[in-house]
Formats: sequence, structure tokens, C-alpha cells
Amino acid sequence: MASRRGRFIAFEGVEGAGKSTHLRLAAAALRARGFDVVETREPGGTGLGLEIRRLLMDTRADPPLPEAELFLYLADRAQHVAAVVLPALSAGKLVLSDRFSLSTLAYQGFGRGLDLAAVRQADALARRGVWPDLTLLLDCPVALGLERAGRDDRFHREALAFHERIRAGFLQLVQKSATPYAVIDSTQEPPAVQAAILQAIESCLKET
Repeated sequence: MASRRGRFIAFEGVEGAGKSTHLRLAAAALRARGFDVVETREPGGTGLGLEIRRLLMDTRADPPLPEAELFLYLADRAQHVAAVVLPALSAGKLVLSDRFSLSTLAYQGFGRGLDLAAVRQADALARRGVWPDLTLLLDCPVALGLERAGRDDRFHREALAFHERIRAGFLQLVQKSATPYAVIDSTQEPPAVQAAILQAIESCLKET
């Protein structure tokens, strides 16, 4: 049941929305159906990306300027696309990524207040023409997501208003998307969330 061509699916959402958990569950379900699945994430999908992730999340160091933060994410993306995403797609694999460009637009554009057009332009250089065949936006109230995540990193220390801007940004961005997307209420019970995810993926895979 291998896909005739590689497909790229991005899992997006606010902190604690369930992206990582549901990506793993979806990958297992798809492998059981015969698909060759690559699980990856941003930042951190490559060796360089792991170092960039450490820098971005570190609460001990001085926080980077919004522009510096943007360029760190884009350095991770450039490496990730070249080393992981494009080779997997060329081999006909199904790539599931925990975050991609939509997160940059939401976090650095809406969250940090950088010019959205400039962020788009810089991101386009990093992603080398790659865009998800399907974007899955797992949506939940930001306070609930932060409580679920329970982590202590630089982003989780941000004010609630920062995360609210990001959630609003995600919802606005997908509604204007020119490619397929699904907004999934991740406050539902996990089996219902997973069923909605798999239904959206199956619809994407049926397309030529």
C-alpha cells in the first residue's frame, strides 16, 4: 500500500495541543496499513537541528531577539528540508512532521510581531519550494494546552497573551491556505482526535 509518490503532512498547533502524541499514533496506524512513514520534527529533525532546539528552548541564556529567533528556526528548516524531507519524499515515503512553516508564521509573525510578509519571504528560501500536502491544525484553548504540556522552557514562560496571538494566527493562516488543511478539536477524547486525523490523511492520500 505504499503511496505512489511521497506525501508531506504537517502537524501544527499551540503548546500542548497534542501534536507529538497524535503524530506518533498516526504513524503507527499508517505503518500497520503498509505505508513507509518517516516521523520528524522542527526544530530537531537533524543533528544540527537538535543543537538549534537546545539554544531556542534554553531558559538560562539571554533570549534571542525576535529576528535572531526567526533565523535560528529557518536554519533548522533549511537543514531539515535538505537532509530529511526532500530525500524521503523523493523515495515515495509519507513524511509526518511535528511543526513546519505555519509555526514560524504563527510564532514569529503573530506571536513576536515580525512583519508577516518578510517572514514568509525568508521562510520560502529555507523550505526550498516544499509545502505540506496536508496541514493538520490541532486546536485547543491555550491555557489548557500549557497545563497539559507541563514543561518549563523559554516558550512556556511567555505570557498567556503571546500564546493567544499564536492560536489566533494559526486559525487565520489555515483559513487562508491554498492547500488542504483540517482543524481538529484536540479537547475531544484521544480516539476521536485520532479518528479525525486519520480520516483527513486518508482523504489526502486518495488525491492524485
